[in-house]
Amino acid sequence: MGLNLLTICYLIGSITFILGLKMLSNPATARKGNLVAAFGMTVAILGTIFLYRNEETHQHLHNFIWIFGGLLIGGIVGTLSAKKVKMTSMPEMVSLFNGMGGACAALISLVEFNHISRILAPVETSFMHISMLSLVDLSVIKPTVLIIVIGLIIGSVSFAGSMIAWGKLNGKVKDFSFPGQNILNLVLLAIAIGAGAYLVIDPTQSYLLYCILGLALVYGVLFVLPIGGADMPVVISLLNSFTGVAAACGGFLYNNKVMLTGGILVGAAGTLLTILMCKAMNRSLVNVLVGSFGGNKATAAGGSKDQGAYKEISLSDAAMVMSYANKVMIVPGYGLAVAQAQHTCHELEKILTEKGVEVKYAIHPVAGRMPGHMNVLLAEADVSYDVLLEMEQANDEFKTTDVVLILGANDVVNPAAKNDPASPIYGMPILEVEQAKNVIVNKRSMKPGYAGIENDLFFQPKTSMLFGDAKKVLQDLCAEVKAI
Repeated sequence: MGLNLLTICYLIGSITFILGLKMLSNPATARKGNLVAAFGMTVAILGTIFLYRNEETHQHLHNFIWIFGGLLIGGIVGTLSAKKVKMTSMPEMVSLFNGMGGACAALISLVEFNHISRILAPVETSFMHISMLSLVDLSVIKPTVLIIVIGLIIGSVSFAGSMIAWGKLNGKVKDFSFPGQNILNLVLLAIAIGAGAYLVIDPTQSYLLYCILGLALVYGVLFVLPIGGADMPVVISLLNSFTGVAAACGGFLYNNKVMLTGGILVGAAGTLLTILMCKAMNRSLVNVLVGSFGGNKATAAGGSKDQGAYKEISLSDAAMVMSYANKVMIVPGYGLAVAQAQHTCHELEKILTEKGVEVKYAIHPVAGRMPGHMNVLLAEADVSYDVLLEMEQANDEFKTTDVVLILGANDVVNPAAKNDPASPIYGMPILEVEQAKNVIVNKRSMKPGYAGIENDLFFQPKTSMLFGDAKKVLQDLCAEVKAI
């Protein structure tokens, strides 16, 4: 009966994971999808704790104090961290939590190999190593060791890479590369895979497991270290898919169907999202991982041409232009998140709408520091999903737009991606804001964006610069527009 109930719990978990993922694809149902998937995970965890029974020993789980102690501590830390995190720090938290998932998968591999080592202990101490090894049922052990090795390599790479991504996103780790680094990375990965293959052939060589662990951790660090900030959303998505695959390996090891399903869903979704983001940047995944776009900011910025002069616009003039416009498009960027100005931005939208102005938002797929960053930012301010336009939709409407207000976005509106073959971002699809009648850009200063390159848009005749903190500027704009 217990086994049947556990199977039902796992079935509920698997179904809710699939439904939750489906609901996450639509902003209107994303919050509910998260809750549905969380409910399924809770059912699966409680079912495992109280209903699981070892098929060989017929023993149930025990040590409930340790189990629930860990759940309690992790739940409290996770809840407090999520409650306190600022929207600007959300990408770092995503990287950190993703890294913890990779670490768990790697630890599972280490623990499970330790169980196999106990079985093989008599073989390792025997003078008749070859003959004793033949007595062990390797047909059962070898596939398990293979899954252990795969989970260890992928989980370790995900953990180390996510930690470096976390450090780079919060500014504690700088981009770093050296000649021949890509070759060194391939050599480290090849050695780790070779050692893993030998360990599968001869599982008694337990020291190789720790060599693989060390190599995978070093590879994970060197793998992410040279990648520039402009490519971090793609890297975060890729590392997320790695964690999913590593978790699926844990599902294989424990014959846990819900863990397997969850891992496969995360791995597949992360991979598809990575591909879509690369497509949005008009670049291959290999180019992202090897090209280190945005990694050398000094060179990129230093190589920019003389753009000429830019012009500024006053708050009163900006308010006047927007108040008498028929259509205004707002382009949010990381600067909006830094200023925590999403609520003020929504207030400006409502004021303009009351005056009869049509207001919409143009969202670039890789704006911000993580996939969907701008969507999450605006959802926090209760911006209607109906006015959020994806890049293709927005580009179709810029020609009929009177004013585009750019709030802290930079690289995703840079015309050099279309016009300058020498630019590092050449070929990347952008929001074609220059097609609008007027463009107002809010920035703190004229410093280059996260990719470290100058923006041609700022020097075009129809572009005006509105300098200042996004929240303060938007607050003043709201007051000016109300007064008109």
